[in-house]
Amino acid sequence: MPEKKEPLLLLDNSTMYVIGAGDYHSTNLTFEEVKAIIDMYSTEDILRCFTDRATEEVLHDFVGIEPRNFTYKPIRKMRVGQDAIAVKLYITPSETQPEVEASDGVVAKKIRNVYVYCQYITRTA
Repeated sequence: MPEKKEPLLLLDNSTMYVIGAGDYHSTNLTFEEVKAIIDMYSTEDILRCFTDRATEEVLHDFVGIEPRNFTYKPIRKMRVGQDAIAVKLYITPSETQPEVEASDGVVAKKIRNVYVYCQYITRTA
Protein backbone atom coordinates (compact mmCIF):
# COMPACT_ATOMS: atom_id res chain seq x y z
CA MET A 1 0.00 0.00 0.00
CA PRO A 2 1.53 3.38 -1.01
CA GLU A 3 2.37 5.83 1.74
CA LYS A 4 0.02 8.83 1.93
CA LYS A 5 1.76 12.11 1.21
CA GLU A 6 1.54 14.93 3.73
CA PRO A 7 -1.01 17.64 2.83
CA LEU A 8 0.11 20.86 1.14
CA LEU A 9 0.01 23.73 3.63
CA LEU A 10 -1.16 27.21 2.67
CA LEU A 11 0.58 29.80 4.84
CA ASP A 12 0.63 33.57 5.21
CA ASN A 13 2.75 36.05 7.21
CA SER A 14 0.98 35.17 10.46
CA THR A 15 1.60 31.41 10.14
CA MET A 16 5.29 31.35 9.25
CA TYR A 17 6.05 30.07 12.78
CA VAL A 18 5.50 26.53 11.38
CA ILE A 19 9.00 26.86 9.93
CA GLY A 20 11.02 26.20 13.06
CA ALA A 21 13.78 23.75 13.84
CA GLY A 22 14.77 21.69 10.83
CA ASP A 23 16.13 22.15 7.33
CA TYR A 24 14.05 23.83 4.64
CA HIS A 25 14.34 24.73 1.00
CA SER A 26 12.38 27.67 -0.39
CA THR A 27 11.83 28.93 -3.90
CA ASN A 28 10.12 32.12 -5.00
CA LEU A 29 7.12 31.47 -7.26
CA THR A 30 5.15 33.42 -9.82
CA PHE A 31 1.38 33.54 -9.41
CA GLU A 32 1.09 31.22 -12.43
CA GLU A 33 3.34 28.65 -10.74
CA VAL A 34 1.32 28.86 -7.51
CA LYS A 35 -1.89 28.25 -9.44
CA ALA A 36 -0.39 25.26 -11.26
CA ILE A 37 0.82 23.68 -8.02
CA ILE A 38 -2.47 24.19 -6.16
CA ASP A 39 -4.41 22.87 -9.16
CA MET A 40 -2.38 19.62 -8.96
CA TYR A 41 -3.80 18.88 -5.50
CA SER A 42 -7.32 17.77 -4.63
CA THR A 43 -9.14 19.99 -2.12
CA GLU A 44 -8.88 17.40 0.65
CA ASP A 45 -5.07 17.28 0.26
CA ILE A 46 -4.61 20.99 1.07
CA LEU A 47 -4.76 22.57 4.52
CA ARG A 48 -5.34 26.30 4.99
CA CYS A 49 -3.35 27.38 8.05
CA PHE A 50 -4.43 31.03 8.08
CA THR A 51 -7.71 32.79 8.86
CA ASP A 52 -7.10 36.10 7.08
CA ARG A 53 -9.71 36.60 4.36
CA ALA A 54 -7.38 39.03 2.55
CA THR A 55 -4.98 36.14 1.87
CA GLU A 56 -7.84 34.11 0.41
CA GLU A 57 -8.77 37.06 -1.80
CA VAL A 58 -5.18 37.20 -3.09
CA LEU A 59 -5.37 33.49 -3.97
CA HIS A 60 -8.64 33.94 -5.85
CA ASP A 61 -8.35 37.44 -7.34
CA PHE A 62 -4.65 37.60 -8.22
CA VAL A 63 -3.30 34.04 -8.27
CA GLY A 64 -6.44 32.92 -10.06
CA ILE A 65 -7.35 29.72 -8.25
CA GLU A 66 -10.99 28.75 -8.20
CA PRO A 67 -12.67 29.16 -4.79
CA ARG A 68 -12.37 25.86 -2.94
CA ASN A 69 -13.29 24.98 0.60
CA PHE A 70 -9.85 24.15 2.00
CA THR A 71 -9.96 22.69 5.49
CA TYR A 72 -8.64 25.11 8.09
CA LYS A 73 -6.16 23.58 10.52
CA PRO A 74 -3.66 25.42 12.69
CA ILE A 75 -0.35 23.59 12.27
CA ARG A 76 2.47 23.93 14.78
CA LYS A 77 5.31 22.68 12.57
CA MET A 78 5.90 21.17 9.17
CA ARG A 79 6.82 17.51 8.89
CA VAL A 80 9.87 16.24 7.02
CA GLY A 81 8.91 15.91 3.36
CA GLN A 82 5.97 18.28 3.69
CA ASP A 83 5.46 21.18 1.28
CA ALA A 84 3.86 24.57 1.76
CA ILE A 85 2.97 27.61 -0.27
CA ALA A 86 3.41 30.88 1.59
CA VAL A 87 1.45 33.91 0.40
CA LYS A 88 3.39 36.77 1.91
CA LEU A 89 2.48 40.41 2.13
CA TYR A 90 5.26 42.95 1.87
CA ILE A 91 4.07 46.32 3.17
CA THR A 92 5.88 49.64 2.80
CA PRO A 93 4.81 53.10 3.89
CA SER A 94 3.41 55.28 1.16
CA GLU A 95 5.73 58.08 0.11
CA THR A 96 2.73 60.08 -0.98
CA GLN A 97 -0.63 60.31 0.73
CA PRO A 98 -3.14 60.99 -2.01
CA GLU A 99 -6.73 61.26 -0.94
CA VAL A 100 -9.61 59.61 -2.76
CA GLU A 101 -13.33 59.89 -2.32
CA ALA A 102 -14.94 56.53 -1.69
CA SER A 103 -18.28 55.61 -3.25
CA ASP A 104 -20.09 56.53 -0.03
CA GLY A 105 -18.59 60.04 -0.07
CA VAL A 106 -16.03 59.57 2.68
CA VAL A 107 -12.47 60.76 2.00
CA ALA A 108 -9.74 58.14 2.44
CA LYS A 109 -5.98 58.64 2.52
CA LYS A 110 -3.39 56.21 1.20
CA ILE A 111 -0.95 55.28 3.96
CA ARG A 112 0.71 52.06 2.78
CA ASN A 113 1.72 50.14 -0.32
CA VAL A 114 0.93 46.42 -0.21
CA TYR A 115 2.82 43.92 -2.34
CA VAL A 116 2.36 40.16 -2.50
CA TYR A 117 4.83 37.41 -3.29
CA CYS A 118 4.70 33.65 -2.94
CA GLN A 119 7.21 30.99 -1.92
CA TYR A 120 7.26 27.22 -2.18
CA ILE A 121 8.75 25.72 0.98
CA THR A 122 9.79 22.11 1.59
CA ARG A 123 11.01 20.69 4.88
CA THR A 124 13.96 18.47 4.04
CA ALA A 125 15.12 17.36 7.52
